[in-house]
Amino acid sequence: MTRSQPPLVLPKLILTDIDGVWTDGGMYYDQTGSEWKKFNTSDSAGVLFARSLNIPVGIITGEDTPMVAQRAKKLDIELLYQGVINKVAVVEGWVQQYRITWDDVAYIGDDLGDWRVLERVGFAATPQTAPSYIQSSAHYVTTKRGGEGAFREFVEWLIERSVGMNAVLNSYR
Repeated sequence: MTRSQPPLVLPKLILTDIDGVWTDGGMYYDQTGSEWKKFNTSDSAGVLFARSLNIPVGIITGEDTPMVAQRAKKLDIELLYQGVINKVAVVEGWVQQYRITWDDVAYIGDDLGDWRVLERVGFAATPQTAPSYIQSSAHYVTTKRGGEGAFREFVEWLIERSVGMNAVLNSYR
């Protein structure tokens, strides 16, 4: 069961966890001990859609890896915090920086480190693969699994229920 639905307006800031949302949550290692992550490129459209509506996107993750920094750089995501233990404190900083409220923030996360943020933001989502007790803090549970376009689906849900996807898609036609 999910939380009651938020207002039909756009958020002013969209934030996301990475592992379990943009990735399948797996940790892959090669024979040299190098770590690999597989990102779904369709999630980049979620960033583009948000940017077209002048909504900043930020990444908050407990991991600290060069792959996440590289992905953020490729997508021109300037709001990036890695190695975060207290995600609430990071979000609070951004709320103050942008002079908005927690109700103006959208967040998608999938596990224990995201729980307190999901309970506070105005627009909360989890991928289908999040545990049910984490999903219960969300307004929306994606039909996509983590690593299969869950972030893009969340952004599309935010846009569709407020201004409609045509507000974004017309510029691509």
